[in-house]
Amino acid sequence: MAVWYGNVGFAETAETVPGVWQETCVDHPYSGDLISLRSNYQNMNQVLDDIQINTRIEIVADPFAYANFAHIRYVEIWGQKWKVTGADPSSYPRIALTIGGLYEDKE
Repeated sequence: MAVWYGNVGFAETAETVPGVWQETCVDHPYSGDLISLRSNYQNMNQVLDDIQINTRIEIVADPFAYANFAHIRYVEIWGQKWKVTGADPSSYPRIALTIGGLYEDKE
């Protein structure tokens, strides 16, 4: 088990122009433990395979993270943003995050 420190991206929805709502992510720094680290490649009939990491990170959460755990979109690991595929707040004071493939900014 390794110690991890990095940013967690929380989605916020704001009205950019009247009637148009857009999701943006705001980074918040957290620390925690890198519980498991596994990777595999997925070939979806394309030239280059997509990398998937099946990783679990447990962050030490604050009240903001507990109130907004359903809005967590990504975590930064090794300088890359990785998509959060699941968040489990049942192990207080930690939130367990399951990580999948690379996160793609929609901006």
